[in-house]
Amino acid sequence: MPSVIALIGARSGSERVADKNIRPLAGHPLLAYAIATAQQSGVCERVVVSTGSEAIADVARWYGAEVPLLRPAEYATSTSPDIEWIAFTLERLSERYDLFAIIRATNPFRGPDVVRRGLEQLLATPEADSIRAVELVKQHPGKMWRLAGDGRTMTPLLDQSHLDVAWHAGQYQALPRVYHQNSALEIAWTRVVTETGTREGHALAPFLTEGLEGFNVDDEADWERAEALVASGVATLTKIDRPPYPYPDRP
Repeated sequence: MPSVIALIGARSGSERVADKNIRPLAGHPLLAYAIATAQQSGVCERVVVSTGSEAIADVARWYGAEVPLLRPAEYATSTSPDIEWIAFTLERLSERYDLFAIIRATNPFRGPDVVRRGLEQLLATPEADSIRAVELVKQHPGKMWRLAGDGRTMTPLLDQSHLDVAWHAGQYQALPRVYHQNSALEIAWTRVVTETGTREGHALAPFLTEGLEGFNVDDEADWERAEALVASGVATLTKIDRPPYPYPDRP
């Protein structure tokens, strides 16, 4: 089997959900579920968290992840592309790995099976450089519009002049199937980082998530929904086999 390293990016300073990565959900910080997911998948030789924050690094180590080095500040801004911290981390590890899996902390309902399924799919798709999680769109781009500069009129986002019936005038079921990416999982051959300067390479395979696997905590409304889904039993979290992190400012 090719060797796999799990990479979890966890920067501080989230703008829409304060301290999102280490905010407790059902007793454990969000980051803990990503670490446990990677550990319990059984396919990752190492679980490495990339962060520029000592506080986040301490939480990561509590849950059994490695933080071999802190991310430079210039790679930890709200506009920093992922390829920067990924390349920085891979280049500075003493060991080399065939594949890396990006397992983001913001997807609490993606369990270990997702990682296993993703790896199996990539290995079964030799023409692909990577897999990326996607799901069917609910808001179809064929029904999206651009406003004129004065806001008085609008035109379709996508040109539909060649169609007998414009997409914006048709039923959803009649529209071409379109998928949007979610942040549940990415797995790529590490060679693509040096060969293409990207985290995904040129040929991407779609990894279709199921149910709540692609649910992403992006703002406070998402956080409230995540809490409600857990409390109701509709969604489950990866089990964690250690005590909650002892936050110094909490009883």
